[in-house]
Amino acid sequence: MAALAPEHPARVLPPPGAGRATPLTSCLLRVLVICCLMRISVACPMGRTSHPACPNRPMGHCPCVVPSHIDFVAGNLFMYFVLQISYIGLVRAMFEAPPYGFVKNATHAPRVSYHDYIIVGGGTAGCPLAATLSERFDVLLLERGGSPYGNPNISNLASQTNNLAYITPTSPAQSFVSEDGVIMRRARCLGGGTCINAGFYSRASRQEVMDMGLNPKLVDQSFRWVEREVVFRPHLTGWTSALRAGLLEAGVTPDNGFTYDHLDGTKVGGTIFDPAGHRHTAADLLKYADPARITVLVRATAQRILFRNVTAGGHRKKQPQAYGVVYKDLDGNIHEARLKQGSISAGEIIVSAGALGSPQLLMLSGVGPADHLRSLGIEVVLDQPMVGQGIADNPMNVLVVPSPEPLSPTSIQVVGIRPGYYIESLTGFSFGVGNSSSHTGVIVEKLAKPLSRGYLRLKNVDPEDNPSVTYNYFAEAEDLRTCVEAMQTIMRTVDTEAFSEFRYPNQTVEYLQNLTASLVVNYRARSPQDATSLEQYCKDLVNTIYHFHGGCEVGKVVDHDYRVIGVDGLRVIDGSTFNFSPGTNPQATLMMLGRYMGLLIGKGGK
Repeated sequence: MAALAPEHPARVLPPPGAGRATPLTSCLLRVLVICCLMRISVACPMGRTSHPACPNRPMGHCPCVVPSHIDFVAGNLFMYFVLQISYIGLVRAMFEAPPYGFVKNATHAPRVSYHDYIIVGGGTAGCPLAATLSERFDVLLLERGGSPYGNPNISNLASQTNNLAYITPTSPAQSFVSEDGVIMRRARCLGGGTCINAGFYSRASRQEVMDMGLNPKLVDQSFRWVEREVVFRPHLTGWTSALRAGLLEAGVTPDNGFTYDHLDGTKVGGTIFDPAGHRHTAADLLKYADPARITVLVRATAQRILFRNVTAGGHRKKQPQAYGVVYKDLDGNIHEARLKQGSISAGEIIVSAGALGSPQLLMLSGVGPADHLRSLGIEVVLDQPMVGQGIADNPMNVLVVPSPEPLSPTSIQVVGIRPGYYIESLTGFSFGVGNSSSHTGVIVEKLAKPLSRGYLRLKNVDPEDNPSVTYNYFAEAEDLRTCVEAMQTIMRTVDTEAFSEFRYPNQTVEYLQNLTASLVVNYRARSPQDATSLEQYCKDLVNTIYHFHGGCEVGKVVDHDYRVIGVDGLRVIDGSTFNFSPGTNPQATLMMLGRYMGLLIGKGGK
């Protein structure tokens, strides 16, 4: 198996976990001290002298190590109970909320409150944005979901499947089906998509940063701010090491080693899962917030933005100005959050509710296509026909590969980057192969920048319902050609000598194609040619990696400062403003953008 290459020389990365001080660390230290005092002897429960995940570590550092016996003398019984209490504290520290006294359930909110900035959406961009603005201003952050802390489905890598499968009216993942027949999930949790995704962290490319019109120096500073708290270097499993070597053997070169940079070739990227398999989310960035200047309300569903007409720029013509947000708590009580009058910031409403939530809220508030709004009885504040237009999803297709070797659950660790598509993988999750998820891997291709575009419309005026979304997968022929090329690259990779340990020799790629066609679930029409034609395979078995974007695009709905065109006091800062999904996975860029815009707004530069 290929060894992990050195870091890419373009950037010196901070040590994983640098600067962190958590309750978990304190508990670990307490347990370590107590163990030393009590002369605990340890052994691997599997009888190993070293652990396959860390072969160079002494057995005392093996992650499967557990106490085998406690040798204590008279008088140490009290210390034994202290150890048990510390162990309980360790477990709790892994899942309990950090000490955010400013995070409250919306049921405890006043009927009316006043703030400098009101942010709707405590997601991937909203959390770092709120934390940054709170350095200078009074900030209210409204999140329709709950807290990620205390939920093992979110926190544990091994529970990733449960996290996506657990669907209730308040679950962190909200299910819907696009009009194209693809089953989707959208986040409903403080931390947004970082609570339900596969964890891969990779920056936008330098060219993408330039295309977004951002300052490269401030972008780099903002990325580093994020990375200090929530990003780790992964330890490659046997499968991902073999995949990495297979991609290189299949021609996805050069080998870029470990780097956060977006570079053509094969690389190891960052992850928001720490070495213990514990997820870190954008909500962790709220540790940077000023507790005296921020309030975070969970289970607070925005109903609409409040507007009044004002005279703009000394002209006689009046245009709408946002001045507040109406939201509902879990008990159905209605609250209002309003901007302070005459505040030093002049005050703004910032919508960060995601590619679905942001255009949906604008429409519910009367900003959108006038005819569509009137058809639902919504009073038109601003006729803006581009709201909801141009929404896109990066189509994903997969190849399921049964493995003769057992596979532990892994997040995405390695990516092959080619012009037009990316290749990634997941292992250890259930795909119905032999009733054993521990012997199943999935190799994924994602179109980088699909040309096919769709649209979003309201189904009704209920903010808690999903809007109607049509992505128009493969409406553009170039997208289909790119998908076929990507699937061919996956098949070449699976056929390499480097990957041979993790596939059965009697299972050809044609067999795997047919197997996958029998397992993938969506609501699209199927053709008998799924197992023989890659074009049909791409169209019929298309799925999603949840990287939808657009609907409030820069230059169409918002300007380059993310202000809604034609409205005062209102911005949109999230993935709905993108006309492409930056990097291999967008979460890095979204967290960076929250920090970046918070700094610019806070300094009065935008």
